[in-house]
Amino acid sequence: MFSLTDRSLYVEALDLWIDSSRRRNRCFVSHGHADHARPHATILATPESARLCALRFSGRFSRIAGEGDAPAWSFEEHRFNEPWTVGNHRLTLFSAGHVLGSAQLMIEGDHGSFVYTGDFKLEHSYTAEPAEVKRCDVVLMECTYGRPRYLFPPRREVEEQIVAFAARALEDDAIPLFLAYSLGKAQEAIAILGKASIPPTVHPAIAAIADVYVEAGISLPSYERYDPSFAGGRALLWPPGRPRPKAIRGKLTRSAVLTGWALDPNTRYRLGCEAAFPLSDHADFRGLLRYIELAQPKKVLLNHGPREFADHLRRYGVEADYLEENPQLALFT
Repeated sequence: MFSLTDRSLYVEALDLWIDSSRRRNRCFVSHGHADHARPHATILATPESARLCALRFSGRFSRIAGEGDAPAWSFEEHRFNEPWTVGNHRLTLFSAGHVLGSAQLMIEGDHGSFVYTGDFKLEHSYTAEPAEVKRCDVVLMECTYGRPRYLFPPRREVEEQIVAFAARALEDDAIPLFLAYSLGKAQEAIAILGKASIPPTVHPAIAAIADVYVEAGISLPSYERYDPSFAGGRALLWPPGRPRPKAIRGKLTRSAVLTGWALDPNTRYRLGCEAAFPLSDHADFRGLLRYIELAQPKKVLLNHGPREFADHLRRYGVEADYLEENPQLALFT
């Protein structure tokens, strides 16, 4: 039996939480983004996600356990497609294609097979492992872009727009500043700019995560860590939530944000940028439908996205529900 409690999925038969937003005794963490990763007592994850989580926890989460003491955590690491058993259940992690090490979780037992996708993306990526889809009886999927208007343009088109924006800025002796999440999006931007021979300078947090990517065997073009002596002549990658760097104050700068929400016309204005490019590490509406077509589940459960996506699926003849707080589903009794 599993249930959604405190906005977190709990599998009672395994005493396992899934991507819980609160510290738990034992929890599967699908990937290293801060909204999914917490310093649980025992963290079930891929080796790559474990390295990224350890990096994050050593800073931001180092003293959040209470009474000023650093929380203790440990990792239970499992590689893609190397199943293990817990009681009468077989568990398998497989790639979600979202960011480095991002994993989906399959649980199989006498009552059927269940897949939790977490955040995923089926399309090509330079820096994340290719996504995989497994057939299952029930899938619980994230549906962030679960509205028909969220259809991303071809990836090559987006890359060309990013490169052209940077090249024009440099030709005008301006600094091209790209706002990109420090994990995933920024590493993709490093790859895109580097392939076009546009050297990137990156925020120290982006550099630290990029170092983990390189250690994991991901081939990245060379990148320079930002310091106050930065004088321009290179693209600059910066996390959206951080104050703009002091070194560019008073200098001609062209700014753009890299996000799937670029499809919303107000995104660039909301973030104070001249441009927004729809570079995303999530599946768009088309990708969500394609996943279901490949997985062929008997039932689809949804979370972290618009509730009306369930209505879209029902119109296509798919049994679908948005996962509500506290219901109990008896797949794993």
